[in-house]
Amino acid sequence: MLRRLFPAFVLLAFFAACQRPQRPRIGVVPKATAHLFFMAIRAGVNQAAQESQLDVIWNGPSEETDHPRQIQILDSLIAQRIDGIAISATDERALAAPVARALAAGIPVVSFDSGVQAPGLSSFIATDNHGGGVIAARRIAALVHDRGEVAMLMQKPGGTSTVLREQGFEQTLRDYFPQVRIVARQYGMADAAKSRAAAENILSAHPELDAIFASSEAASLGAIQALRARALSGKVRLVTFDSSDTHVEALRDGTISLMLVQDPYRIGYEAVKALAEKLQHKMPPARLDLPVREITRPDLDKPEIQRLLKPPLVR
Repeated sequence: MLRRLFPAFVLLAFFAACQRPQRPRIGVVPKATAHLFFMAIRAGVNQAAQESQLDVIWNGPSEETDHPRQIQILDSLIAQRIDGIAISATDERALAAPVARALAAGIPVVSFDSGVQAPGLSSFIATDNHGGGVIAARRIAALVHDRGEVAMLMQKPGGTSTVLREQGFEQTLRDYFPQVRIVARQYGMADAAKSRAAAENILSAHPELDAIFASSEAASLGAIQALRARALSGKVRLVTFDSSDTHVEALRDGTISLMLVQDPYRIGYEAVKALAEKLQHKMPPARLDLPVREITRPDLDKPEIQRLLKPPLVR
């Protein structure tokens, strides 16, 4: 009797499994997969996806300059009829057309970290990057006593998040600190080695330089290396964006005067939560600007700062 019933139980279990509703699948496309910043974002993505019962396809280029790869990934997700997409665009213009294709296919899209020039996005989740640039300008002006020569070591053209920081920095110096002059602007192209070479060029061309604003993780790492190589740590003041173990060490030894830090874990978490709300036919916030945290050497051992500087990472 049991032998005759067993195949029936198996078939019932099979059909029950087939009839269970599938979890929605979302694609999350970072600018790059190799940076610590995006590893922390991925940890936040995974936590929010677990809470919202979403399956995640995480896929992005290895380098932030590779927008053709991001376009390929987006088109692949569209072809897979993915339920939703969250993207940190490498270039706001280059990614506009593939994002528009996703929206036209009825796929909701959330932008995080860096925006994209496409109408119809469900939400935009990012750091208040313009505000971060304003803070950087005010702090550098104070460090040089409202008079001096400063340089900008920038990320790359077209990256919305860093462009906003750089715009906030320039506008604030121009409007409020006219005697703090920007004497050099160079891109490091989202690469630490290229950023170091750019910083070396700036330091050679401007031996009287008073300060540098490095607008990204890679730019900061290049500036740190260049200043140390020339024994200029603490002599040329350095204000940086983002963090790593190298940044923390440089803040402790005086190479960095001030670190401006984002919360990448929360960016990833909030981006997926916004997408989950859209999939549930709710109304996520159209925009969420997360604050920048200023960190100086005395702050480093505070528990809340340690949590911010050492977020969980998913590689």
